[in-house]
Amino acid sequence: MTVCSINCRLLLGIPLNFERSRIISHLLHYLDSAFSAAGSASWFLLGKDIEDMSVELNPDISSVKNVLDETSVEDNGYEPSLDLDTFYANPGDALYEKLKDIMMNRKTGDACKTKILEVMVDKTTGAYDAWTEDVIVKPQSYGGPQGGVNIPFNITFAGNRTQGSVTFADTVPSFTAASDSDT
Repeated sequence: MTVCSINCRLLLGIPLNFERSRIISHLLHYLDSAFSAAGSASWFLLGKDIEDMSVELNPDISSVKNVLDETSVEDNGYEPSLDLDTFYANPGDALYEKLKDIMMNRKTGDACKTKILEVMVDKTTGAYDAWTEDVIVKPQSYGGPQGGVNIPFNITFAGNRTQGSVTFADTVPSFTAASDSDT
């Protein structure tokens, strides 16, 4: 087990057991399950029942070649998104009630807006590098086979990205934005 795997397990409150499988990812994603525009966030850790979770950056680059065989390239930035193909409806999960409200009442706009917290666990001590950003959460479908309700949803990053750091107390992250001189 690597040092980061051990550290991730300790942060998440998972007992160390060298016989069990290792945590593969050292990138943690949390959603503010309160969907609060202001005030303190209630961070919900994403990833349960998910084997592969990657942020797609979706770079927006266009190029044009003119009649003189000259190429001009325009870099328009990124349109990041995150697809969670598996989210089993569990009334005990803090995120469940909000997802149910969005999908069953066909909510749009600010009713679907919250924040994401991305934490890079790549060292063994100190505060961890982290970023928050506004996101739009949209369930894609609901239902599934007998035995449970699946609510796959997409997260579209919507700007206001803030760099900072995270510390953990009893597996709960606390984000502190970096000062302008730190970034």
